[in-house]
Amino acid sequence: MLRLNILLLGLVMASALFLVHTQYESRRLFTERERAQHEARELATEYQRLQVEKRAQATPLRIERLAVGQGMQNATPAITQYVEDKARPQSAAAGGAS
Repeated sequence: MLRLNILLLGLVMASALFLVHTQYESRRLFTERERAQHEARELATEYQRLQVEKRAQATPLRIERLAVGQGMQNATPAITQYVEDKARPQSAAAGGAS
């Protein structure tokens, strides 16, 4: 009878230690999950902010202002230069187009 009581006491103690360990792991994993969700929210916010900034940087007015500031001008036929491929014969260029 004494052996049975000692065995049962050992099983209860092992069960209690396993329960404590399981609760500890559960809390640790919950904290890790919360931290990951918080980081995901921060990254999503940063992504949205960067998308807004990207759209603001690509407005036509801003691009035109930068181009004028760098001395660029609109392309007109007067300043357009046409380049010919001298390696390709004219007959091949005309035949390839039809």
